[in-house]
Order: sequence, then C-alpha cells, then structure tokens
Amino acid sequence: MMTQPYTLSRWSLFDLFPSHDSPEMQAAFEQLDAMAAEIEKRRPHLSVGMPNADFMEIVRQMESFNHLANRVYGFANLKFLADTQDQAAQAFVARVDQLFATLRNRTLFFSLWWKELEDSAAERLMAGSGDYRYWLEEMRHFKPHTLSEPEEKIINIKDATGTKALNNLYEAITNRYTFKIEVDGKGEELTREGLMVYARHSNPDLRTRAYQELYRVYGQDGPILGQMYQTLVWDWRNENLDLRHFASPISTRNLANDIPDQIVATLLEVCERNASLFQRYFRLKAKWLGVERLRRYDIYAPVVEADKTYKYSDAVGMVLSSFRGFEPRVADLAQRVIEANHLDSEVRKGKRGGAFCWSVTQDLTPWVLVNFQGRADDVATLAHELGHAIHSQLASAHTLFTFHPSLPLAETASTFGEMLVIEDLLASEKDEAVRRDVLFRQVDDAYATIIRQAFFAIFEQQAHEMVVKGASVDAISAAYMENLKKQFGDSLELSDEFRWEWVSIPHIYQTPFYVYAYAFGQLLVFSLFQQFKAEGAPFKSRYLKVLEAGASQAPARILSEASIDIYSPAFWQGGFDVIEAMIQQLEALPVTR
Repeated sequence: MMTQPYTLSRWSLFDLFPSHDSPEMQAAFEQLDAMAAEIEKRRPHLSVGMPNADFMEIVRQMESFNHLANRVYGFANLKFLADTQDQAAQAFVARVDQLFATLRNRTLFFSLWWKELEDSAAERLMAGSGDYRYWLEEMRHFKPHTLSEPEEKIINIKDATGTKALNNLYEAITNRYTFKIEVDGKGEELTREGLMVYARHSNPDLRTRAYQELYRVYGQDGPILGQMYQTLVWDWRNENLDLRHFASPISTRNLANDIPDQIVATLLEVCERNASLFQRYFRLKAKWLGVERLRRYDIYAPVVEADKTYKYSDAVGMVLSSFRGFEPRVADLAQRVIEANHLDSEVRKGKRGGAFCWSVTQDLTPWVLVNFQGRADDVATLAHELGHAIHSQLASAHTLFTFHPSLPLAETASTFGEMLVIEDLLASEKDEAVRRDVLFRQVDDAYATIIRQAFFAIFEQQAHEMVVKGASVDAISAAYMENLKKQFGDSLELSDEFRWEWVSIPHIYQTPFYVYAYAFGQLLVFSLFQQFKAEGAPFKSRYLKVLEAGASQAPARILSEASIDIYSPAFWQGGFDVIEAMIQQLEALPVTR
C-alpha cells in the first residue's frame, strides 16, 4: 500500500507504451495491420445463416483489435494533452489519427453488414452474444442513419484531417495562452488554471481583472476561434442532418447516449424553468457580499474571508478517507490510480486545462488529469475525476464494448464522490467561516454543473441553427449574451466581455451537446444521495449495481432498476427541490460580513 505523503506529479504512460517511437509501439502498428487483415478475411463468410459460433468469433476478433487500437490511441492523446506544445506529441497524434481512419475503413464492413441485417436474423445471432448484446443492439439503433460503405469511408478520412485536426489545433492554440495579472503589486504570468484561482478570490478587484484578462486573451482570437466553431457546426450538420438524416443536431448526441430526444427536451425545459431559483440565490449572495447587486465577476466569490488552501497530500488523504467511509472497495479503486502513477496532478504550461478521466481499456487502471492548486474546489475535482475512474473499474468485468458508461450515467460516480467529500469536509471543519464558504460553494457548483451546462446546450442548439443561416461570429456572440441574460435575469450585472465566453468552452467544439450530461448527472446524484441519507447501507448495493452495469444496458433501463423514472419532469424537479432546500438553509442564516 502507498503511504503518505502524496506528491504532485506527472502521470506515467508506461503501462501503455514506453514511448511513441519505441519498438513496442512499432510492433503495435504492425500488429494492428495484421489484425485488420485477419478481420478482412472474414468478410466473405458474413451471411444471414452463419453459425452463431462463427459470428461470435468475429465479434471477439473485433474486440481484440479495438483493445490494441485503444491503447495506441490513448497513448497518443494522453501524451499530447500532457503537453499540447510538444511538437513530437503533436506529430504523433496526427499520425495516429490518420492511421486510425485507415484502420476504421478496413474493418467498417462488419458494422455496415450488421446494421443491414433483418431483425429476425440479427436476433438469432444475438441470442448467444452474452455481454456483447447491448453493444450489438446499440449499433443497430444507427441503422436509419448509416450510409453506404464508400460514403462511410470518406467520412472517416475526412474526420482525421478535418474535425479532429481542427480540434487539435484549437487545443494547441488555446493551451498556449498565458494570462497576465498584477497581484499584490507584482505582475504574474499564469495558465488559465492559475488565473481562474482569482475568479473565486475574496478581493472583488482581483476577480474582475481575472475575468477581464481571460476574455481579453480569448477575445483577441475570438473571430478565429469562432470561425473554427462555424466550420465544425457546418461539418456536423452536413454529415448528421443532410447525409444521415437525424431530426436535429442534438439528436445525434442523444442517440449516441441512447437517451430519447423526449427525455433530453424534458431535462432542459425543467432546467430553464428553474433558472429563477438561482437568480434568487444570487440576490441572497449579494446581501452576504454587501452589495446592491452581484456582477457576473462575483458569482463564485467567497461570502467570507476563508481563503483556506489544502496541501495535495492532505487532499488525497481526505478523498480516500471519504471514499473508504462509504465503501472500502471504492477507496481501494481510487488508490489504485495513484499507485499506478496514472494521476497527473501538477499545473504546468502547455498541459491541458481542466480535468478529465480517460479509461483506455477495461483491464487497465484509468488515467486521471487534474490541475491541483490547493483550493477546496480542487479537492472536490480530485474526488470527481477519481469517481470516474472508480466507475470504470467497477464495470471492468464487462467487455471492452460494454464497460464504459454512456455520457449521462458517466457523471454518476464522479458527482456522488464529490458529495461524499464535501459532506465529510463540512463535518470535520471547525472554522465556521470555512464551513459557511463550503455551503455557499455547494450551491455555486450546483449552478455551474446544472444551469450553466443546460444553458450551454440551449445555446448550442441556437448556434447550430444560426450558423447554417449565415450568422457571423459577432451575431453568435450576441446570441450568447442573450442566453446569459435569460439565465441571470435582473439578478446581476453582465459585462460585455462575457460575449466571448462561448469560444473558451472546449466541449462545444470537441463533443457537441456533451454538456447536458453534467446537468443530467448532477440532478440524478441529488436524488441518489437523498436515497443514501434516508436508507444508509441498503442503498449501497443498489448504487454499486448501477455503476457495475457500465454500458451493458440502456441508461433508462439501468436507472429503472433503481426505481428512477427519467421520463418524468417530477424526477428532474426533485433535484431542484434539493437545491432549494440548500438555499433555504442559507437564507435562514443571519447575514454576517
């Protein structure tokens, strides 16, 4: 067992490959070529009446091929994201993207044949497919949107040198940004992560200058970044609406998530209706800050002087302790990430901002990236990303194709883990100012995770429509400002530079309509956490069963087995009722400054 102290560090990718130019990597390239050739030999044997055993042999070949492909692809991208300015990493990820477009085209015939089968023939072959069944079923959901083999091959080639290359360029441009700000009379040059520490600072002038500097830098490239977004939107529409005939831009993501359009529409409508709940909260926060009305710069401001920081070693210990208090197995899985040296925690130039977890294959411990700077938020983020890793590991008994949860369920373990840590932090913290600050931050984070993300999704829908009607970047920025005004109403003052906020959100570039998964996950977890507090130990087995399911069933079915009806507006409203109870708790406190 690893013992403290835990130290800030870079991750190791050695469990994947020693390096991009190692003999092992070259052997992997050669093996992928040979495996693709073996799969290609199967093509003449695909038929309606083929034996189940032959069919399953091809499925397992596809899994082995993808297992190795994921390792190569994971290494290339994790290496690049650890230092987006590394030219060798940039070149290698481009090489891998091009290689994979070719490999996908060589094995594309299997999925196309599978989607074209009559239902009766497909059902017969799936009868003995075991844990592969949901993957096979999910592929067939795309049957109405699948093109001919030559067309699909062209799209794969186009993506490698088009959308993927453009997104890599976006990463390279925005991750090289540095931000200048004067603190205590001394000029500092910071990464985005370092700058945004001051967005939650107790000094209102520092908060203002941090946001102004952030959007000054993004705004300088705003027309270029906006043009990149317009191109990505056109590509999305050309492929998914014009060629594949999806009903709407967001329907493409919904089907990939296996979430009906109706559920997503209901979720976003309920979120939009509850924007007023957070407007009420911002008015309360203004009283605590002693101002007539908040500015957008102030929404994450601490309400009391409690700029407490946490050592990284202590933060890791807090997270593991909270997880262990809930279920020892959960803590062990989180600790496995640290012991494997799969956690990149330090802040450095060129490293991708934010945080994520990458589960490469079901038999490898996931890789986690955070940018730890000692804030309470960073402790919560560490718990969040390790929660993702726990989820993947709990589902590791499934196949490569069915272990990784779909996006809406992917936020379950992460957000639940955050809540465990925050609850323990509140219980152990003796400083009343810190406790009060954490309580306010819970509602701040609920805004950031639910309403902010839902309105991003609403904006994306509008922006996609505007782009195809010829809207300029400035017009899209103006629409984004109207989106913000609807979110905040008259609860705060909104400055003009926030019109560039949308070009600073990587998700809307890289994974269109991803963002509603955050709102889905947070509201879901509020419901689950309430069940946990009410039931205690009996809840744990049901919760862990949801996580262990991975993507072996449709999300609605997995949740229905936990007595959750995601079709019901009342279910989503129940999550907001939990938030309202938090706000009422804060409203009951005497205002002190």
